[in-house]
Amino acid sequence: MSTRVIFLGAPGAGKGTQARALAAEWRVPQVATGDMLREAAAAKTALGLEAKRYMDSGGLVPDEVVIGLVEERLARPDAAGGFVLDGFPRTAAQAEALDAMLKRSGQALDRVVFLDVGREELLRRLTGRRTCGQCGTAFHLVSAPPRTAGRCDKCGGELTQRSDDTREAVANRLDVYENQTAPLLAYYRQRGLLASVAGEGAMGDVAADIRKAVKRAVPA
Repeated sequence: MSTRVIFLGAPGAGKGTQARALAAEWRVPQVATGDMLREAAAAKTALGLEAKRYMDSGGLVPDEVVIGLVEERLARPDAAGGFVLDGFPRTAAQAEALDAMLKRSGQALDRVVFLDVGREELLRRLTGRRTCGQCGTAFHLVSAPPRTAGRCDKCGGELTQRSDDTREAVANRLDVYENQTAPLLAYYRQRGLLASVAGEGAMGDVAADIRKAVKRAVPA
């Protein structure tokens, strides 16, 4: 039985953690866009080198390059029985391209899982990261706090907050995500594929809800 699932969710929603664990459980690859771009660049494929050119300059990798890389990745033997897509598609245009890609190979999506986490909780998660200025060890004020406030457990260095982890910067990232993703959620909702799962519970409880959502039949 195939398992072809997309995980959607805002930064900090936990989709990467859940996608990684459940892909391993379902014995299908987790196809995370960031990892895939880095792997393709390291392998020096034609598309990988093109993607690297944009990444090195700090620009966004164009849709057609990302779509091509996804198609290459899903054509590999380990994805024959399914996959968990994490970080793709990001737009309705990418979703339409994915549909066309799967149709060409005689495949179809089983479910699109949206991890729904409230804005304040996302802000709490994303602004809690702290990094040691001396050794680079990462902490989180909620999930992995230091033993001594403001100090690194390993070297005693001062912990600092990155500029892109401030509340203002994170709020802007969330605004961009919401504006970009709203049409994507509508696209999959109209097709009866979208399942919204509350992402604020314990990790095991969220995983259990995702399993139920994936097994649920897609409306005809």
